[in-house]
Amino acid sequence: MALPQLSHLRALEAEAIHILRETAAQFAKPVLLYSIGKDSSCLVHLARKAFFPGRIPFPLLHIDTTYEYPEMIEFRDRFTREIGADLRVYTNRAAIDEGANPYSLGTAKCCHLLRTRAVVDGLKEGGYDAAIGGARRDEEKSRTKERVFSFRDKEGRWDPGNQRPELWNLYNGRVDAGESIRVFPLSNWTEMDVWRYIEHERIPIVPLYFAAPREVVIRNGTVIPLEANVKLLPGEKPETVMCRMRSLGCTPCSGAIRSEAATIGGIIGELAVFR
Repeated sequence: MALPQLSHLRALEAEAIHILRETAAQFAKPVLLYSIGKDSSCLVHLARKAFFPGRIPFPLLHIDTTYEYPEMIEFRDRFTREIGADLRVYTNRAAIDEGANPYSLGTAKCCHLLRTRAVVDGLKEGGYDAAIGGARRDEEKSRTKERVFSFRDKEGRWDPGNQRPELWNLYNGRVDAGESIRVFPLSNWTEMDVWRYIEHERIPIVPLYFAAPREVVIRNGTVIPLEANVKLLPGEKPETVMCRMRSLGCTPCSGAIRSEAATIGGIIGELAVFR
């Protein structure tokens, strides 16, 4: 008797659930990196499915730069409370206390301190040996070299030449003390897959993804929504633009796109044209 064929999305879902269960089985202290964005919202939904009817067996870790949109924090607190998730929050408080901000340091250095360095430090402080993230191989060229189980040394560094083979969907999670694995269940997904899955599963997401009239400033061609952490530079004037966020990040650095897409179906339609 022939087995029924899985749809494209169901095949991706099954693969991701398998990876999540492998992670829970192989590691002593895994954690899910929760950025509040669409990809990590997919991951949380998949984790809930993977371990239903039980609770997600590992905590969610949010790296809080203190520059996130207020809507993101409100959504984070409400959503994790509703699903009964164990939310942990880590901030590079030392860098904040020393005045780290994108205006004086520049975006790249500030992001390194408040996000990249904070991830490494937060994982080390929590003693986590596996960190589940929502990175996809279609995002950028460097991602194509990532394994599903991506090895990190004791300093949290990734070496593309020091990775394990992953044949026949077999994943090697063995690590020595201080080493860790980054796990990417959405490696084979595309941005379109993520949005179609969110639509199909009715996954709640931050309203910033939907188009609405917003007060913004146009800075070097980028549409920057005006929030508490966004400072007007000399000569800049605010204006109201119909726009939405394609990705979520810190308020002074994340640009919106001009859009009329106020529904997930509208976003999928726009993405089909963009791609």
